Amino acid sequence: MQSETAPRRLIVGITGASGTIYGVRLLRLLQATDVETHLVLSKSAKITLTQELDLKVSDVTDLADVVHQADNIGATISSGSFKTMGMVIAPCSMRSLAEIASGVTSSLVTRAADVVLKERRRLVLMAREAPLHLGHLKSMAAVTEIGAIVYPPVPAFYARPASIEQMVDQTLGRVLDLFDIQTDVVSRWNGLNPAKTRDIP
Repeated sequence: MQSETAPRRLIVGITGASGTIYGVRLLRLLQATDVETHLVLSKSAKITLTQELDLKVSDVTDLADVVHQADNIGATISSGSFKTMGMVIAPCSMRSLAEIASGVTSSLVTRAADVVLKERRRLVLMAREAPLHLGHLKSMAAVTEIGAIVYPPVPAFYARPASIEQMVDQTLGRVLDLFDIQTDVVSRWNGLNPAKTRDIP
């Protein structure tokens, strides 16, 4: 009997936290791969998007292979029988993170994340908030304990980014590394530059 090949599908969630550029750019990077993207935008994400980027919601949905409405509890991605590689929420609001941590979900974004966790697939939460209070930190610890990866979009300055786009791409390239999805946007660390450290006492 032939074994079923796992499909190359990735769920992309975008919530209302600042940083919608991460979700949009993630979709653009995935267009150059063989990965089928399933997008779900929260209502708040649509509002934040219009304030942060010179894009319409339709500009973003056009980047995905499949688009799901946030209130569609019957969507394919709400069931564990629908096979995916996992999910990235970029950015992930603290409300969404807290819902995922508790298992009490109110939208397709957090329901899909809950499904990814119960099926033991990879869930990456690009948590975007600062400063953090104890409740945020406890939620982060809780989602980590149940299998998620908390990946705040922190710039890697060793890559010497020359633009916001390069900073965003470096972070997203490293996120995609977690799914073994190859891109050409990551500046890999090759060790210290001896010329830069020669005069350090």
